[in-house]
Amino acid sequence: MARLKTHVERHAVSRIGWLRAAVLGANDGIVSTASLIVGVAAAEAARDDLILTGFAGLVAGAMSMAAGEYVSVSSQADSEAADLARERQELATAPGQELDEMTSIYVARGLTPDLARQVAEQFNAGDALAAHARDELGIFEHTQARPVQAALTSALTFSVGAALPLGVALVAPLPSLIAAVSVAALAFLGLLGWVGARAGGASPWRPALRVMFWGALALAATALIGKAFGSVV
Repeated sequence: MARLKTHVERHAVSRIGWLRAAVLGANDGIVSTASLIVGVAAAEAARDDLILTGFAGLVAGAMSMAAGEYVSVSSQADSEAADLARERQELATAPGQELDEMTSIYVARGLTPDLARQVAEQFNAGDALAAHARDELGIFEHTQARPVQAALTSALTFSVGAALPLGVALVAPLPSLIAAVSVAALAFLGLLGWVGARAGGASPWRPALRVMFWGALALAATALIGKAFGSVV
């Protein structure tokens, strides 16, 4: 029998766990920090107030992103653990029913009943829990919830994203600060959308334009609010 050649493929879905948290964190860091700076600048605040606002937004946002990601992804992890525990119990108490269930799953996917039964028996003879987790519950190793990874990734990428418009605010002349931060933020968002789409294996144009549109909307809204409150004060 000829030896099978190993064909290694790398799919973008294997990066979905950290990629989602990274893109979300960086995007939120850019949009929220740039919007804060633009809103305060529109109220004609001093540069020191702008920088303080930016740093406060960076720290608070990074902590909020970490906590939010940890809590939400922990909930997903708890649900997955509960499903796996229930499946483990069912495999121990009703293996025949579980075998029938797996057979029906493979029949629904296009196998003949006899072949589906053979496949189900073969999988159950090995790591039955892993087979049921994958084919019955839809839990895969590369998409399993990892709360700590998600929290750290979000906090780090938020900080990096927030530092970009903050750095522009530090060096831009005060009279043109709003324009400089806005243009830079939109450029950063477009680049982020492009990189995130490429890392995920998707076409980059639509994600880049989409994230720039929502970023522009946020910047315009905070600038209008800052201008209105600045005029009142």
